Parts: sequence; C-alpha cells; structure tokens
Amino acid sequence: MADHLYTAEVSWKLEGELDKGRYSRAHVWRFDGGIEVPASASPSVVPLPHSLEAAVDPEEAFIAAIASCHMLTFLDIARRKGVRVVTYQDAAEALMQVIDVDSHPKRMGITRVTLNPVLTVEGSDAPDAALLSQLHHQAHDLCFIANSVKCDIIVAEHPVKLVG
Repeated sequence: MADHLYTAEVSWKLEGELDKGRYSRAHVWRFDGGIEVPASASPSVVPLPHSLEAAVDPEEAFIAAIASCHMLTFLDIARRKGVRVVTYQDAAEALMQVIDVDSHPKRMGITRVTLNPVLTVEGSDAPDAALLSQLHHQAHDLCFIANSVKCDIIVAEHPVKLVG
C-alpha cells in the first residue's frame, strides 16, 4: 500500500478576553470532503461558557476515530469470513487520567479505550465467541488508528443478535 497524506483544517477566531483566559474555545474542523464540524474544548476541561457543549471535543474525536476504524476493519474481515453483519453499534468509552505524576503533576492522557460492539448478524447461525474474538483481534491488529496510539484498547465481548 502506498503512503497516504491526510489533512484537516482547524479554524478559530478570538471571541472574549484572551489575556484573562475568558475566551471561547469553539472552533471549526474542515475536512477535504467539504464537511465542517463544530469543535471545542470539552466542558469538563474548560467550563461553560468558554467551551461549546454541543461541539465535538478532541477527546471525543479520538475515541470516535478508534471505534470507527476498528468497526470498518472488523466489517471487512467478517465479510471475508462469511459473517454477514447487518448492524454494528458501539458505545465506546475513553478513560483520561493523570499520567507521569512525578515529573509532571498535571499531565493528563487517555490511558484506555474500551470498545463495546454489539452486532446483528443475518442468518441462522451466530458466530461463536472464539470466532468473534479472533475477528476483533485481527481488526485491532490491522486498524490504522489503533496502530497509531499508545493507550490500551480493549474490545469488550457482547452477545450477537440474529436476524433472518
């Protein structure tokens, strides 16, 4: 596979009092396909009204990128193994904690991402737990985003729904 270059534009304009720390952290992400996404610092990091609760924050984007990449990789691997997934839902979670306390007492990082996929599979036979575990393990190994981060990524086991 050849190298790929991905781009994103981040735009922010001062609204408020920068010198006093009372300014808006709301900004816009623009992607090459033309979509614009409202973004902001998380209200848990920068209190309202200086953050925008309805916007995507970097931590949410991080977890969404991991969950999305895992899902896309999983779906392709499952398809190749004859598993016909018709829905895939994931309520992913990320844990942010203080890290490296001794040298940087306020340094924070996402230390764990837990994926909670729930699948609906078409057909009369649900893939057994061993096959699902194998498919998720392969998806994790091949996921571009998982290969780019250093925190733990856990895929929780969930039952499969059958249709058809």
